[in-house]
Amino acid sequence: MMKGRFEEQFEEQFKELKLCIVVPTYNNATTLTHVLDDLLAYTSQIIVVNDGSTDNTAALLENYQNKLEVVGYSKNKGKGYALRQGFKKAWALGYTHALTIDSDGQHKPADLPAFLATCSQHPEALIMGSRNMEQDSVPGKSSFGNKFSNFWFWVETGKKLPDTQTGYRLYPLAKLHNMHFVTRKYEFEIEVIVRAAWKGVPFKAIPVDVYYAPKETRISHFRPFRDFTRVSILNTFLVLIAFLWARPFGIIRKMNRKNVKEFVRKQLHENNESNAKIAFAVTLGVFMGVAPIWGYQMLIALALAHLLKLNKVITLVASNISIPPMIPFILYASFKTGELFINSAPLRLLDPRQLEFATIKEHLVQYLLGSITFGFGLAIIAGIVAYLMLLIFRKPVQVDKNYVK
Repeated sequence: MMKGRFEEQFEEQFKELKLCIVVPTYNNATTLTHVLDDLLAYTSQIIVVNDGSTDNTAALLENYQNKLEVVGYSKNKGKGYALRQGFKKAWALGYTHALTIDSDGQHKPADLPAFLATCSQHPEALIMGSRNMEQDSVPGKSSFGNKFSNFWFWVETGKKLPDTQTGYRLYPLAKLHNMHFVTRKYEFEIEVIVRAAWKGVPFKAIPVDVYYAPKETRISHFRPFRDFTRVSILNTFLVLIAFLWARPFGIIRKMNRKNVKEFVRKQLHENNESNAKIAFAVTLGVFMGVAPIWGYQMLIALALAHLLKLNKVITLVASNISIPPMIPFILYASFKTGELFINSAPLRLLDPRQLEFATIKEHLVQYLLGSITFGFGLAIIAGIVAYLMLLIFRKPVQVDKNYVK
């Protein structure tokens, strides 16, 4: 295919950025030719992954020999697996970035220049094509699923994205190269962005156009019940990992002298809240950090801070008392405090004779009562210490009477 100057300009940009396009495909022969022809007008740096198609996809791809790269295997293994194989091939060929586009024709190559421009400005970012999910042609289940996915992405990472389910993305491969993923189906596109966010990869969202074929001609391999169940299970694990590990360590990773000074300036010196109200936020955060609701401590702390009109940032920071290095000490102190209520016999976990329901129940009640009591006591102490330190070190502020209720 001959290219004009306009198209050659984009080909040069693809080469300069070491960027390729990865097209995973499974039984989309009716649209694949059109998609590839449109992409070839912009670049020949294309990798097609034939994910075990049973239609005439393999025969169609023979027409593109010497025009693009093809990765294929006989058994269908899922979109996530296909993308991972595409990334592996791209890295082996020396590409540092990979742009993914679906083969069903819903994404438009006309948006490629926007990806190129954004990648040039932000080469380390994971760029997400944001679709307009409010247009009439978008299926209702897709719009709902996207909102559902956006919410859980925010819970798991603390970041907001307008479209977490888009397949139109540009990945910085160097950031993902040494990561080991566990999913192979549609849920991979959730796992990869969540774990990239945990790793500190920045995100950029750009608006893209989208075309949904009429319902009677639309081809979809998404199986609502089975795939939604997979996504739900994945989100459950990601939430637990996020609140027990990823987000606490993310906060620690960001703690440097500059960030600490910025936090003190914004949350203390430029804050018009009273010392008592700030100390109360610390008290709530510490209590929730010890409370026996592991995996949901920060989420519930945030909700309570909102209801009580307390400083959400200070509450969340204080709740991070339960960072992984502190967890063994918190569990031990909670269990020992529980002896004030239940003086159970020492539990030897290696002795199977003690692992009876009554014994487990007794120790669980001991931990729950001890955790609440220890958390309450520690929170009161933390609140008092915070209040005294604020009185000593914080300059008097003019409190807005309309703000403090």
